[in-house]
Amino acid sequence: MADLNIPNLNIKTDKYIFKKKLNLRRKSKRRLFTESFFLFILSVLLAYINYLIPNKNLLLQNLPSTFNKSFLLLIDLFTYLYEIFLVIFIFVSSFTALILMIGSFNRLFKVSKRKSKQIDYK
Repeated sequence: MADLNIPNLNIKTDKYIFKKKLNLRRKSKRRLFTESFFLFILSVLLAYINYLIPNKNLLLQNLPSTFNKSFLLLIDLFTYLYEIFLVIFIFVSSFTALILMIGSFNRLFKVSKRKSKQIDYK
């Protein structure tokens, strides 16, 4: 009877575990005003930087050809990466094959050199 486990119904579920840590207060009018002022200053700064960029119309007209050129360069990059990985695979596989051959010759040499009547005691 001592090992009987009765569920405790007073335990809160896990979905409310962080509810007390949330900041539910409203922002003051002064803080909202300062935040809106900083947002306005940032938007004016971005508009000014956009105004300073020369030849905006030419850049927008050349955008499709720029995308086309970059896409072709990306395709070339992947073909070159394929060739580079293929050459790396050739070197690694050749080196691994060389190590395996040396190991097999070493093992054959040790087996052939072993005395024929050797008794193992266990």
